[in-house]
Amino acid sequence: MKVSPSILTCDYAHLDREMAFVEKTGADMVHLDVMDGVFVPNLSFGPPVIARLRPLTSLPFDVHLMMQLPHRLIGAFADAGADLINFHLESDAPIDETLADIRARGKKAALTLKPATPAEAVFPYLDRVDMVLVMTVEPGFGCLLYTSPSPRDRQKSRMPSSA
Repeated sequence: MKVSPSILTCDYAHLDREMAFVEKTGADMVHLDVMDGVFVPNLSFGPPVIARLRPLTSLPFDVHLMMQLPHRLIGAFADAGADLINFHLESDAPIDETLADIRARGKKAALTLKPATPAEAVFPYLDRVDMVLVMTVEPGFGCLLYTSPSPRDRQKSRMPSSA
C-alpha cells in the first residue's frame, strides 16, 4: 500500500511549506486533484501549478484528473511533472488510447472509479494500468466523509492473485 495525501485543501499561498510538510509525513507520493468544473462541479488547478510544484519535492506526483475530456491534456500534465496520471473510467476519454498516450510519454497510468461504478468495469484494463483508484466519496469536493464500501463491494473488488 502506498500513501498519497491530497493537497487539495492546502494553503496555496504557502505551497513550499505544504510540500515540505507532506514530505515530513513520510508520504510515498503527492496526490494532485485536478478538477475541470464540468466532470465535477468545482475547479482546482492545472498544469502551470503542477509545474511550479515540481521543483519543491522529489516525491512522485499522482495526478488525478477529474475531467470530462482528460485525454486532451495528457501531454500538458506529463510535461508539467506528473509521474502517474489517473483519470476516471466514467469520463468521455477513449480509455485505451488515453492509457497508451500516458505510457508513450513515459508515465504510469491509472484508472479511477466513482463509488457507484462496479469494480468489474475496470477489469478489462487491468493489464494496462499501474494503479486503480477506487473512490470512497463522490469526486469534486475536499474534506468529505468517508463512505465505507459494503462487504459485497469489497469482495467484488478483490483482484485475482495472478494480477
